[in-house]
Order: sequence, then C-alpha cells, then structure tokens
Amino acid sequence: MGAVAIEDVLFPGIDVRVTAVHVTVERVAVEASSCGRPSACPDCGCPGRRVHSRYVRRLAERPLAGRALVISLRVRRFFCERSSCPRRTFAEQVPDLSERYRRYSVGLRRWMQAIATFLGGRPGERLCRTLQLPAGRTHLLGLLTAPAVPERAPRVLGVDEFAFRKGWRYGTVLVDVEAARVVDVLPDRDAATFTAWLREHPGAEIICRDRASAYSSAIREAAPDAQEIADRWHLLNNLSSAVEKTCHQHRSCLRKRAEAERNSVSRRIINPLPPPALPPTRIAVRTRDRYLDIHRLLDQGQSVSAIARRLHLDRKTVRRFRDTDIDDLLASARHGRHKGALEPFTAHLTERFTSGVTSPTDLFREIRQRGYQGSDLPVRRYVAGLRTGTVEPARGAIPSPRKITTWIMVPRGALRPPEEDRLLSVRLTCPDIARACDLARTFHDLLQHRRGHQLLEWVREAERDAPAPILSFAQGLCLDLEAVTAGLTLPWSSGIVEGHVNRIKTIKRTMYGRASFQLLRTRILTQP
Repeated sequence: MGAVAIEDVLFPGIDVRVTAVHVTVERVAVEASSCGRPSACPDCGCPGRRVHSRYVRRLAERPLAGRALVISLRVRRFFCERSSCPRRTFAEQVPDLSERYRRYSVGLRRWMQAIATFLGGRPGERLCRTLQLPAGRTHLLGLLTAPAVPERAPRVLGVDEFAFRKGWRYGTVLVDVEAARVVDVLPDRDAATFTAWLREHPGAEIICRDRASAYSSAIREAAPDAQEIADRWHLLNNLSSAVEKTCHQHRSCLRKRAEAERNSVSRRIINPLPPPALPPTRIAVRTRDRYLDIHRLLDQGQSVSAIARRLHLDRKTVRRFRDTDIDDLLASARHGRHKGALEPFTAHLTERFTSGVTSPTDLFREIRQRGYQGSDLPVRRYVAGLRTGTVEPARGAIPSPRKITTWIMVPRGALRPPEEDRLLSVRLTCPDIARACDLARTFHDLLQHRRGHQLLEWVREAERDAPAPILSFAQGLCLDLEAVTAGLTLPWSSGIVEGHVNRIKTIKRTMYGRASFQLLRTRILTQP
C-alpha cells in the first residue's frame, strides 16, 4: 500500500494542505492552508479571481487521540470584480471545514448540536468538558434552532394537550398523523391560539382530537370544512369512567348480597373475632369531622368545587368522601387500605380465621394455592391484627368498582372462567350494573367493528333505561355527534399524537422541564 497523506487522515475530502503539526501533552496544533478553487462572492455570486490578501483563522476541531485539536487555517481574501455589487472584498470559506463568523469547524458544530439536542445545557456542558470540547451551556443551547414550520397544515392533523406543569400550565402539540411527526408546538391550549394557527396554516382536511371543547370550537371557526374525528381511546375512557361511577353507586347492592351469603352459611366459631373498636386517633377524628362537614354542605346544595374551595380540599377528596361509606373511610384511616398482592385474599383469610383456621402458615399455604404471589409476612401481620382486633375484618367478598369495570370493558372472550363467573354474579345481584355492562359492551362492538351508523340507535337505547352515569355519557355524545360518528367509522385516531405526548414527557425529564417554551419547542421539533 502506498503512503497516506496527513491531509487524508485529518481532513478527508477537504481542500486543505497541512504545513506543520505541533503535538503537546494537552493538545494538537495543526497549521494548514486552503488550496481549493476560489470561492464566490456571498452577495452576488461572482467567483473570485484576484487575491486581495491572506490571513490566518483559528478553528477548534473535534479532539484527536484524546487531545484538543486546534487548526491555524490560512485563507485568502478575494476582490469582487462586479461593479454593481456593494461588497468589495470577501473571504473564502473551506467547504465542510469553516463557516462565516465561526471559531470552530463544521464537524465540531454538528457534534455540539447533537449534544445540545439530546442532553440540553448543563448535562451537555459536563459531557463536553469530559470530551475536551470548548462549549458552555449557553453556547450549546444557542446552537439549537427549530426547523421551519410548513406553510400549510398536513392533510391529517392531530391535536392534543400536554402539561408543562401538571394541573397548572398546558401546551398544545400538533402532529402530522400520516407522517407520524410533530408539526408545531403551541404555548397554551386556548381556542384562540389554535384558531390563529389554523388560519395561518390552511390545508387540514381531517383533524383528530380528544373531547376538549376548546379545540372543537377552534376547528369550527378556523377550519369549518375539516372533518373532525373524536379519538376512540378517549371515548372508551369516558365510558369506562361512567361504568365505574355506576358500580360505585350500586356498591351497597353488592355488599348486601355478600353479607347475606356470608350469614346464610353456618360456621363453627372457634375463636370469635374481638369487636374492632376504633381508637380515637387524630386521623380518625379528622376523617369523621371531614365526612360530616362535606355531607352537611352537600345537603345544603353546594357543588363539589364550592366545597373544595371552602374546606381547602382537592375535588377528588370531596368526591371520595361523598361516594364512600363512613365505615370504609374510618377503616382506611385506622389501618390504611389493603394494597398489594394480599388484597384479593383478605376476605378468604377472615372467613377461614373465623372458622377456626388460625395458623398463619396454613392460611399462607391456602392462598398460595389460590394464586397469591407474595411472601408470608403480610399474612402473618393480617392474622395478628385479626387476633388483637386492630385490623378491620374483611367483610363480604365483593370486587372493587374498578375491578368490575375492568371485567366489563375488556373485549369479549378475554376474561378467564373465574372472572366470568364473578361478573355473572355481579350482574345477577344488581340489574343496573348488568344494564351498564350490556350497553358498554355494545358500544365497544360499535367501536371495534367501525359501526358508526348505529350510534344513534345505541344512544336511544341508553336513553330508555340506562343508569344515570351511562345516560350522561350518551347525552354527551349527542353534543359531539358528528365527530364521534366519524371516530367510530373512519380509521384515523389520535394514537400517534398520544405517543408524541409521551415522548414530550420523556424530553421534559431530561432537564428540559424547567426550560423556556422556545427551548422546549426546539427540542421537541428537532429530536427524531
């Protein structure tokens, strides 16, 4: 093989000639001069022919063998020979090496842009310090430039909100559904902002959105000819919430049935449970007082929001105290809710304990055969609490409203036989839950098989005898009937938009959550 020139090693494909190389412990200094064809005038494009002068530029380049690399580049300055051009002289730029007003090479700039894109300011600065790159956090962030937004909106546009700070400040992300890429990011979720964007960027024929009224009003005002499509996932999520509310409202029916079945079976009580007396702890007293205050204000006709403002509580807390029995709240205040793997087996443990099986080891073996995956320590603690009366005995074994909702909302045939049996028992116990189950599964079939033309028939069926939460859901569909019908008919949805919202959450976690809107927008638009 022939000898390889040093220019081909340091500057492959670049028209420069290396004249000297100086190596020290900390850095490598290279002296080079341009030897390519003359550049053209940046104003008029006239090629340079006469050399005005020569001068030396210092460029920082990517590290070489663990040492910082500095280039002393000798370049030419040319006369512009076109009399109409206001520029008299201009300096040449070496392609793929130098740029106007830059003190670092093109390759180094690309490296630093990639670091700023993926890491941000301070983390990028720390990495550059390790790699011996001359860049601070402000300089790195200054390299980020958002790509230009197309003048026309994509044919299929997806819109959704995302949180700058959850519960306080939100923005809007616009996605090209067909190309699966972010088109633009808006600083808020107001209808006026989205309306202005649609007017400045016409061309959207189909717009996928959630059930938010602000986006719907903006579309009707700025793009009335566009086809609105309500997202199917949000429809199922709203229906699931309505089903869960129905199960909450009729929990007493399930409780009575479970207690009746439990009392109907004669048992030989060997070690009767001591009556659990709630100790007058501060949290128990506070729970009882809060329950009384909330229900007193509810009886006066005040709304949940008004009660939350008056008592300085979250609205979710007010709803929980409104929909939950005082006994359940006090039990939760006393020993906390049973969470984790033991929760589905507490009723069985209580029943077997009252029947005389008091050994934690035997009870642990029994529930292991029933599918328990945890250790024996929670079982021993629960049995010890039953002995001393410090644990509220598990009452009739009834599934939680969320569990029932899960059984109802999964596709047909996806439940295991034990779950089918328990759901059937729930349906036989409460006619309203059975009716909600039938309507929810019918709606799921409409969505799955794209039968949007049957939506009105489903709404009329729901208006006939549906429980109140399901009826409210059906009436809400009528307010957005065209978009919902399109969502149940056409193949488009906001699934890709939701994916980009999750990507934005990941970007925020990489130190962009505290950044300005412009920086976060640039990061969202530049990262693939």
